[in-house]
Amino acid sequence: MSNFELIQSASDRLAPVVRETPLLTSPFLDKIAERRVLIKAECLQHTGSFKFRGGWSAISALSPQKREKGVIAFSSGNHAQGVAYAAREYGCPATLVIPSDAPELKIANTRDLGATVVLYDRDGENREGIGKKLAEEQGLTLIRPYDDPQVIAGQGTAGLEIAKQAEKAGIKTADVLVCCGGGGLTSGIALALEKTAPGLRARPVEPEGFDDGTRSLASGDVETNTRHGGSLCDAIVTPSPGVLTFPVMQRLCGPGIVVTEDEALRAMALAWQRLKIVLEPGGAVALAAALFHGDSIDGPSVIAVTTGGNVDQLVFARAMATLATQ
Repeated sequence: MSNFELIQSASDRLAPVVRETPLLTSPFLDKIAERRVLIKAECLQHTGSFKFRGGWSAISALSPQKREKGVIAFSSGNHAQGVAYAAREYGCPATLVIPSDAPELKIANTRDLGATVVLYDRDGENREGIGKKLAEEQGLTLIRPYDDPQVIAGQGTAGLEIAKQAEKAGIKTADVLVCCGGGGLTSGIALALEKTAPGLRARPVEPEGFDDGTRSLASGDVETNTRHGGSLCDAIVTPSPGVLTFPVMQRLCGPGIVVTEDEALRAMALAWQRLKIVLEPGGAVALAAALFHGDSIDGPSVIAVTTGGNVDQLVFARAMATLATQ
């Protein structure tokens, strides 16, 4: 199958269960951005994140024999919840390797969905090594968070929805800003838009200090971050773009945009104030780019994908405090 055929197949498998998340608007946000802003609210997806799409796509594509043996995944928390949810529905045992400094909500939710959680030190241990070792020892199928064809296909179903919703809104050309870690969602959306809405261009957005995708697109080579953690935007902190995702991004995506943590917090506050949706920092960076980096965006309209809303109370309170200074 081609990449697009994989996305179409994933869409068929997801159709009975996925939420078609809305494309939200606010005149108040348009005023700040000085253009029309449309927000694809994937924070309203099952498990509070677009990662449900990839998790369901990957597990639903497995043979019954592989599902019976179980799956393993490593994740900062949102992929973990997506995989855990799908595994529970399919009666498939799931083990999730999660950094010990991940938001407590993500760890608790993964356990509550019935998965076995293995915590590791983000700075001192290698999650891929842990995942590979456990997979080999226990005969588990490894579902990578972004470098997996079925995961990319599942994330690409969000792009199919964006194309349809943008057409209904009368938008034929626009940048589609995507919160980007390893590039699974960014590349999946880009592949979907290539076939269904070629006037829409995916662009990765990353937090300051973890802009490996942006630097890689600029240099033409895969760049690596020097830090592995310590960002409020934990959901999109990865070492480098994926082996499968970067060539797609390089072929189809526009330049990346880098935002600060303060801008992500401000975007979270404005999303709650104007749209009544809850975002986590990593899920808000695309909106932050749309609102505060207009000089990096062309055209009268922009689409921002708000990718997740699994945020701890203290971080959310910190974001809300920025309203006093806006």
